[in-house]
Amino acid sequence: MSSLTARALGAITLAAVALAPAVPANAERDLEVKVTVMASSDIHGNALNWDYFKNAEYDDSAHNDVGLAKISTLVNQIRADRGKDRTLLFDSGDTIQGTPLAYYYAKVEPITETRETHPIAKAMNAIGYDAVTLGNHEFNYGIPLLARWVKQMKAPVLAANAVSAKDGKPAYEPYIIKTMKVRGVESPIKVGVLGLTNPGSAIWDKANVEGRLRFLDLVETARKYVPIMRGKGADVVLVTAHAGDNGLSSYGTELPVENASAMVAEQVPGIDAVLFGHAHNDVPQRFVTNKVTGEQVLLTEPGRWGQRLSVVDFTLTKKRRAWEVTAKASTTLNANTVPEDPKIVELMKEQHDTTVGYVNQVVAQSKEQLAAVESPYKDTPILDYIQKVQTDVVTQAIAGTPDAALPVLSIAAPFSRSAVFPAGPVSVRDMAGLYVYDNTLLGIRMTGAQVKDFLEYSAKYFAQVAPGAPIDLGTLTNAGGTPDYNYDQLAGVDYDVDISQPVGSRIVGLSHDGSPVTPDQQFVVAINNYRQSGGGGFPHVTTAPVVYNGQVEIRQALIDAATASGTIDPAAFADVNWRLVRAGVPVF
Repeated sequence: MSSLTARALGAITLAAVALAPAVPANAERDLEVKVTVMASSDIHGNALNWDYFKNAEYDDSAHNDVGLAKISTLVNQIRADRGKDRTLLFDSGDTIQGTPLAYYYAKVEPITETRETHPIAKAMNAIGYDAVTLGNHEFNYGIPLLARWVKQMKAPVLAANAVSAKDGKPAYEPYIIKTMKVRGVESPIKVGVLGLTNPGSAIWDKANVEGRLRFLDLVETARKYVPIMRGKGADVVLVTAHAGDNGLSSYGTELPVENASAMVAEQVPGIDAVLFGHAHNDVPQRFVTNKVTGEQVLLTEPGRWGQRLSVVDFTLTKKRRAWEVTAKASTTLNANTVPEDPKIVELMKEQHDTTVGYVNQVVAQSKEQLAAVESPYKDTPILDYIQKVQTDVVTQAIAGTPDAALPVLSIAAPFSRSAVFPAGPVSVRDMAGLYVYDNTLLGIRMTGAQVKDFLEYSAKYFAQVAPGAPIDLGTLTNAGGTPDYNYDQLAGVDYDVDISQPVGSRIVGLSHDGSPVTPDQQFVVAINNYRQSGGGGFPHVTTAPVVYNGQVEIRQALIDAATASGTIDPAAFADVNWRLVRAGVPVF
């Protein structure tokens, strides 16, 4: 018996079936066999239960744990409980980006140069994954690094809907068929697994994939490959999809649907279960009715970062010389119920220690503590530091060009409310904790009218609150589900955001150097690649002329600026140029 808790076992263990010794296949009619499929997703570079930004073991308000070392323990327990011959393990994408560990081996000591094995490949190989599907963040560091990681993986890496932009042929393996030889059962069980990645990569990583890859519709791709897998004898057909299940997209209608997992289950016949990711939700079990066959398709998502492991149990019955799925159920296991696998911890030690040493390097001294906790609703010095660095880089880059005479503005969003520059030594991890994404910097040309539209769109982040009404910080921000990273603040101009007004009529007193901004006035705007490529759906930015694109990583630019000056002094960059108001009265 494994060490899983009784409650967890009760949720996922089906009744044991006594199997007779091996018998001829034609005598197996009505024989039942139970097999188990496990799935992780959105690991995002978390190998160990460690928070590199806090330099401590990971913990949150719900006391979640993270990392592949935890996943490994859960997987080992399921394999011991079910029998290794009855289990398979998959991942639904976003594995190689998201922590300083992943960043270090992509950018500081890139595996494309050192030929060292990527830590996530090393861990997944040791755990014994059967297949891994690409997520959109796999493309963040470029095609060459991704190709090196794919080569290092022992498991097949799938993405049926990622095709060559030149000839339309699959750029990665579309699917695999795993043959399970269950002890005591004559006939093998064939499990087909189709991998689908997210079409949003065409926008979010445009610089890396444009002209090289196209991303096709998930439903149409599944409609093509599911019959092929069935035709090749698959008894069970699974889809591992890096796509949420709400049917919506963050980028409008110009690309195939972003979160199409439930649509695939509803519209494509012949699928038994969809193991999905991307949305970072804990979905133990959801059933969707296929509109063609009326069959129930099971969906499950294991949260993010290795906090959960999806476990799906299938009952197969031998009927008419073929296996049929006659029952299925799933749950998610919490990684905080088990210790880390010491084998994975030891395997990661050298690369983990190297990363810890890197992120704790001191780059500057801060004159005072700067915190981001109020950044979503106040103009704070810590975000002004980002604005100042971005403005300086773009200003220097366009010097001597026809755009050099234009004012340079800058946009930044409050990525992390917990970010802090302590008074005194500021380290790489403090910088990484402030700027948590691997974005690069661009400069685009915009008019005053476009800047105003941009700010109006950004201001939808706030709830509408009447003058004099109480301010509730718990409901003031994130209106309509808008995340913090989609609230852009603009430096280089002055303006008020009137939250008593409806969306679209909130920007008041937009001015530059003391004069009102005119609709046809020209500006250069420092902007990150995610926003410029369409992330968040902000107006005008995707079609605005690009005047600078040096592929400078913003996080590294912050580190370089701090290292060069040796001092972080808010007196040199803090500028309260925007505020929340109601009918002209400041909210704070």
